[in-house]
Amino acid sequence: MPPSQANYAPSLDKLIKSLKSQPYEASIEALIFLLKRRQVKGDDCAVATAHILLQVVARSKWHDVDQLLGRVQSVGSRLARAAPHEPVIGNIVRRVLGLIRDEATEDRNNADDLGSDSASDIQSLAPTNPPPQRPAPTPVLMRSNTAAPGGLQVSKSMFNILSAATAADTPMTGASTPLSQAQPASVHALRTEVINGIEEIMDEIQQADDQIASFADIQIHPGEYVLAYQPTKTVERFLIKAATRRRFTVFIASIDPIEPGSGEKPYAALRKKLNSHGVTTINLASNGLMAYIPRVNKVIFGAKVIYQNGGLLVDSGACIAAQAAREFLKPVIVLGAVYKFCPEDPSDEAVISELGNPSSFVSYADGPEVEALDIENTVTDYIPPSLVEVYITNLGPQTRHHLASILADHYKVEDIGYSLHDGEV
Repeated sequence: MPPSQANYAPSLDKLIKSLKSQPYEASIEALIFLLKRRQVKGDDCAVATAHILLQVVARSKWHDVDQLLGRVQSVGSRLARAAPHEPVIGNIVRRVLGLIRDEATEDRNNADDLGSDSASDIQSLAPTNPPPQRPAPTPVLMRSNTAAPGGLQVSKSMFNILSAATAADTPMTGASTPLSQAQPASVHALRTEVINGIEEIMDEIQQADDQIASFADIQIHPGEYVLAYQPTKTVERFLIKAATRRRFTVFIASIDPIEPGSGEKPYAALRKKLNSHGVTTINLASNGLMAYIPRVNKVIFGAKVIYQNGGLLVDSGACIAAQAAREFLKPVIVLGAVYKFCPEDPSDEAVISELGNPSSFVSYADGPEVEALDIENTVTDYIPPSLVEVYITNLGPQTRHHLASILADHYKVEDIGYSLHDGEV
């Protein structure tokens, strides 16, 4: 249900400004309303999720680590179900869950150094019921002719191997001390530490585009022809940064329909900024870009999500451009911050595909012709990792073989198999 008029937030900026002036539960409902209406999407979902989870940690009542983890999981699931085509929400939720586990483990180790008296005080904060054991890493199952009975075998992905190695090498303090008993000297101390960690994640999100753009002059050389398909804000900043030191030509491919009589071409603001730096820009319709692929030197995309196998969730039509680039041996460069790295397996294509409103391309005023058609407007594409040459992140350029180590550094094995889409909003 939509939030009441008093709590209604018509935009993300107004929602963020109102967070401290209204109950945090009302803020959650307001964001869910915006997510369902697609008023908050893309990178803004990561920003909004981090702000809401900060409020959950700071203002909700909890007395131990289990309760805090449960509240974050519950709120994260509600947000993820409101926008099932925005995996970045789940990324931020899992990052915060991992942050909580790290801080709890650190405080447990510090408590062990304090002595038995302090340890007994800390144990008083632990829940009375024994906590569940940590779940094992969720394997990716494949069919194989040589597999064990049942025809299934566990995929030996680099992420699974690193995750298992990390779990095996982690030193244990005490005799099998469960995580829920890894309490800090006070709830206030853990609350402060987690809040600081979430604020660092928010800073990472804010600075990511500038950090990615800092590698632009390494990737784009003078005199090159670059194809940018449906350039995102990250790609725009990347091109503008390169334009301050390089002179090159940009083909801007777009599927956005031009409104009749508007006279405004897609990405007019980007073209103006690039032209001011002496960079030539050429607008292309998506159905005509194939003729220009042989001439370009490289193709650049902005990723909505980068999955654990290196596959991408991108704007619709980008996969065709990537396949054409592969056919003509042109490198495909993907721009994506680390917070867009998703530990999920993109095997379920039904979850990946998102359908949009087709009325921008076919007018329902056409009457009988439209009634005889079943029109689908796919707004996202999946690009397999085999079509990608290099990933430019805020940590620098990466190859597909390095993605597993980045995922292992930012996500906990316990949170990989946790489903954020069970139940109803």
